[in-house]
Amino acid sequence: MESFDRFQSPFTWRYGSDKMREIWSEHNKRKLWRRIWIALAKAESSYGLVTPSQIAELESHADDIDLEKAGKIEDSIHHDLMAELQVFASQCPSAGGVLHLGATSMDIEDNAEVMRIRESLSLLQRKLTKLLLKLAEKIELYASLPVMAFTHLQPAEPTTMGYRYACYSQDLVDVYKRLSYTIADIRGKGFKGAVGTSASYVELLGLDKLDDFERALSENLGLQFFDVATQTYTRVQDYRIIALLAEMGAIFHKMAFDFRILQMPMLGEIREPFGEHQIGSSAMPFKRNPIECEKVDSLARLLLSYSNVAWDNAALSILERTLDDSANRRIVLPEAFLAADELITTMQHIIDGQIIDKEAIQLTLDTYAPFSATERILMALGKRGADRQISHGRLRDMAMLAWKAVKEGKTNPLKSLIKSDEFFASFLSSDTIEKLFDVDIYIGAAEQRALAVAERIRRFAMDEC
Repeated sequence: MESFDRFQSPFTWRYGSDKMREIWSEHNKRKLWRRIWIALAKAESSYGLVTPSQIAELESHADDIDLEKAGKIEDSIHHDLMAELQVFASQCPSAGGVLHLGATSMDIEDNAEVMRIRESLSLLQRKLTKLLLKLAEKIELYASLPVMAFTHLQPAEPTTMGYRYACYSQDLVDVYKRLSYTIADIRGKGFKGAVGTSASYVELLGLDKLDDFERALSENLGLQFFDVATQTYTRVQDYRIIALLAEMGAIFHKMAFDFRILQMPMLGEIREPFGEHQIGSSAMPFKRNPIECEKVDSLARLLLSYSNVAWDNAALSILERTLDDSANRRIVLPEAFLAADELITTMQHIIDGQIIDKEAIQLTLDTYAPFSATERILMALGKRGADRQISHGRLRDMAMLAWKAVKEGKTNPLKSLIKSDEFFASFLSSDTIEKLFDVDIYIGAAEQRALAVAERIRRFAMDEC
């Protein structure tokens, strides 16, 4: 049970999964530090600097994290990594003296940070796969269901519900692909010392041993290293990663914003899940507020702000390193991943339980889709030799009369107005006009292209498995 008698970040308990919180926990960070110190000692043992018995002792205490003791030391020395190093060394009487040999703090911290980032990206990718497969189901289920499309927040022409889902999914597939590339390409600082020149390691091993030494560490940790670095790995890598998360957030923001509009009672075409005992408003008991979609939009905005901070960290790091990124990275990195984690989880919940109201969809179509038939009629008139400008003017006159009736709450009369008009009757039969008002067949290639997106999702999901 969390203690709430002091401030707790909502990410500590409210937003994000337990797994993501575990990755970014202080305990896990220190375990990774110890893992890296042990890897460093093993690499140095090949050069006679560390004995096998010392490595065995270090490994036997790899998980003996003592945050209370480390915290007391940090209160005195004001350096968290050195505090952990002193605790680890005190637990290993014969091996403590070889810990951190040749290293600077960021040889340990930066590599551990990248390992956490990579694990977090993999977790997000697995969750995104699950969400995309659910979206593929929705696409397939509603690929041919006509709905009214809107441009400028005004009714335009029909599309399909499946095609709408496909547009969101296509963007998410692109993010997924770049997540895969990022996971494969992510790199740590390596072991390059105080300013990145590896001078301390050259002093210990000799220049001719340096490449083999760092290669052994790369293999041990399962982590690629940058060829060159300063005291830190380039913070441009952080920016690229968080910007990618923010891009995913933008897609989710649009999805949720669209769903909020479509959930308005005036349209009511979809509804997000709403629990049997859920309360929408403390003052208005009838409310069914779209709180899940609103949460998505709220967290997506926050996620974008982290990319701005990451940009500053990359652009404003002076020469070989300044410390003005350190404090904010303790916040930005874990919270960016926790926010992204919560966004995927919440959108999964929304899509899983989303209710499609076909009656409301049909009502919207009946009200506004007849206007979209004007384009088809204009094309049909042109084929039969009617003057395009005269036809356009006549159609506009009929449309304005129909709009007036719709605004008065009447059924859209556009079809009957056109059928009864002599100009149109002189070119088009009543049956032809009737067919031109059939919105179910005025969806272009929406169904086929939506299904192609669903197929692509399923194909790459199988490849990943």
